[in-house]
Amino acid sequence: MNRNNKTVFEIGKSNVGQGQPVFIVAELSANHLQNLDLALKTIEAIREAGADAVKLQTYTPDTITIDAKNEYFMIKEGTLWDGKYLYDLYREAYTPWEWHPKLFEFARELGLVCFSTPFDKSAVDFLEELGVPAYKVASFEITDIPLIEYIASKKKPVIISTGIATLTDIEEAIQACRRAGNEQIVLLKCVSEYPTPFEDANLRTIPNMRETFGVPVGLSDHTLGISVPVASVALGAVMVEKHFILDRSLGGPDSAFSLEPHEFKAMVQAIREVEKALGKVSYELTQKQKDMRKFSRSLFAVKDIKAGEVFTEENVRSIRPGYGLHPKYLKEILGRKARKDIKKGTPLSWELIE
Repeated sequence: MNRNNKTVFEIGKSNVGQGQPVFIVAELSANHLQNLDLALKTIEAIREAGADAVKLQTYTPDTITIDAKNEYFMIKEGTLWDGKYLYDLYREAYTPWEWHPKLFEFARELGLVCFSTPFDKSAVDFLEELGVPAYKVASFEITDIPLIEYIASKKKPVIISTGIATLTDIEEAIQACRRAGNEQIVLLKCVSEYPTPFEDANLRTIPNMRETFGVPVGLSDHTLGISVPVASVALGAVMVEKHFILDRSLGGPDSAFSLEPHEFKAMVQAIREVEKALGKVSYELTQKQKDMRKFSRSLFAVKDIKAGEVFTEENVRSIRPGYGLHPKYLKEILGRKARKDIKKGTPLSWELIE
């Protein structure tokens, strides 16, 4: 499946891909609690926390499911939402479409990229009218190949979550984008468990996904805390998505695995520090490292040595600092004689040795 393609592309004014700064996305999700003012305040806090983008979800209860009260539509898989019917959950969680223009405009005014996850073709058409710069495919929609083809046909970057995906699912989703002539694809390593246990994160999959599918790979994370997204960057994640909430005590469907502003800000800072630390493959020493070599070991006279006296392990040793001969010459020097008197604490040099 691996193939060469365009691995760096623009989302808004940000370049996304290998070798670019990690694109950090705050997921608003249902954390607006159906309150527009709270949504706007949350977006402002997202900007202050250092995110590059805010992501919405564009659906209504009727575009994502139907209002049916039978066993098929009851959530009972050991989730945070067990006992609810799908329609009722989505009615509680959806972002009103009439809010979208204001949310997009507000985010852009703050310098944030704003994009969304559509859940049907009507949502794609609506988002096109708003000038969305990219699309997200949610984990549970990865099998909806007609929807993915339609999204990809808009020629915007397509970000695909893989939370419930098999290898075949991922391959088919990528092929759907490519059939539509769209190579701007990012896969997100994701686990659809809410919250995700650390032992299920399997971050080592990230470089394998990049190698297997030949596209940039990021992380959509549902673990608690920030350690997993930060670690993903060290493994090559080009994008990190995390749910954001002003205060978990507000409650709501996604509050338990969302980060508060100070936590998100700490994550952003840690990611930026890791980016700097990753650097490049290099064995060159910085000037400071070169300066520090003076504290490395070298050969010194550790006792007073008279002219003509033999060098032994008792009067010559490898010690710090590093002003004398390299320790690798110790065996060569032992048994030879001093050319002149040498005081204790003198670094050895070839001029002192017969």
